[in-house]
Amino acid sequence: MPTFHKTERIVSQKTIDELFTSGQSKSLAAFPLRVVYMEKDETETTQVLVSVSKRHFKHAVDRNRVKRQIREAYRLNKQILTGTLPENKHLAIAFIWLSDSHAPTDVITSRMRTLLKRIAKSSGQLEEKEQN
Repeated sequence: MPTFHKTERIVSQKTIDELFTSGQSKSLAAFPLRVVYMEKDETETTQVLVSVSKRHFKHAVDRNRVKRQIREAYRLNKQILTGTLPENKHLAIAFIWLSDSHAPTDVITSRMRTLLKRIAKSSGQLEEKEQN
């Protein structure tokens, strides 16, 4: 059973700023999710940030529900990413909600799988380029 430990969350403001302001990060989208990610060498695990804007959902209960759905979809499918990355390579990932309405959990899960596969594929290509 996969888990989602506190060590897997991005808590450092420095990491968050670096993720969004440095030119090293990459972005992908699969509506209603957008993902921004970059390689991090100094972390022990791949770390995740979940963001749902107040602009999309005015009530905290709605934002929290969407965040729970995103975290659960990541928890259930993170082996797609962790299984393909080398042991010494870790990522900082931010999942951002783009829609103004709720989505069923199965839709969020399928989009999460799509995004994680695309990240794993692009990270694998980066690894191949470094070896050549």
